[in-house]
Amino acid sequence: MYALIIPALTPFVLLATVLALSWWEDHILPTPPAGPVEALAEAPFTPAVPAQFPQPPNVDAALTGGMPGVD
Repeated sequence: MYALIIPALTPFVLLATVLALSWWEDHILPTPPAGPVEALAEAPFTPAVPAQFPQPPNVDAALTGGMPGVD
């Protein structure tokens, strides 16, 4: 009997957990201090040097190079 009840109640337990955490976030956690709007709209970070990605190995050289020790 309990083997049928527990899987059927699992979605409702998860829903209750999410709703409880949402309520806790809204009512218990402190609110962030209200600052000027300009502080929130900072310039996006741009790196000084663009990223250098390594080149993948050449497949043709690996296929035609042969195996060491095999003649």
